[in-house]
Amino acid sequence: MTGGLVVFDLDGTLIDSRADIGSGLNAALDRVHPGTPPLTPEQVRSMIGEGALLLVTKALRATGHDDAPRDVLPVFLDCYRERLLDETRLYPGVRETLEALRGRPLAVLTNKPGDLSRTIVRGLGIDGFFGRVCGGGDVPEKKPDPGGLRRLIQEAGARAEDAVMVGDSAIDVATGRAAAVRTVGVTYGFDPEGLRAVGPDVLIDRLPDLLDHL
Repeated sequence: MTGGLVVFDLDGTLIDSRADIGSGLNAALDRVHPGTPPLTPEQVRSMIGEGALLLVTKALRATGHDDAPRDVLPVFLDCYRERLLDETRLYPGVRETLEALRGRPLAVLTNKPGDLSRTIVRGLGIDGFFGRVCGGGDVPEKKPDPGGLRRLIQEAGARAEDAVMVGDSAIDVATGRAAAVRTVGVTYGFDPEGLRAVGPDVLIDRLPDLLDHL
C-alpha cells in the first residue's frame, strides 16, 4: 500500500495505558508523601495527554501537595518505568490496521517521553511498523505545537496535504490543524467528549475504520 504519511498518537489511540500510568503515578505520590490517597482511574484519565510534567503537576494539585512538579517528575518516571507493560495493551484492531497499512509511511507522535514510548512500542511488538516514534524530549515542541508533526512530514519526504493525524483528543486535532493536516479522531480513547467538541475531519469508533478514510 502506498500513500501519504499517517501519524498516530500513542496513549488512548494505539494503546490503553491508563492502568500502568495510574499505578506509577500513585506509587510516586506515595513515595513522596506516604499515605496519599490514590487517584481514581477517572482522575488519571483526565490528566493524560499533555506530557509527564503536566501529568505530575495535575496529580500534585489534585492531592493537595505543593511540591515543585519538576522535583517529583523523576520519581514518577522511575515508578512508571518499573511497570510500563504490566497492564498496557493494544486496543482491539490496532495490529490488524497496522498490518493493512504496511508499505505506507507511518509514525508515532506523542507527548509521552520518547524513551518510554519506544520501550512500550517495542514491547508490544509494533515497532517495525513505524519509521519514527517521536516522543517528549525528542523534539523541542510538544503537541499541540505542530513542530513535531511538521518534522515527521519533512523526514518522511511527505506533503502535509497528503498526511493524516490520528488521535483521541482535542490536542491531536489542534496539532493536525496547525500543520494543515487532515485529522481523524478515535472515540474509544481517553477524551471522547473533548474530541467531539472540536470536531475532527473524521470520527471513528474502531481503528480499522481508518482504512475507509485513507
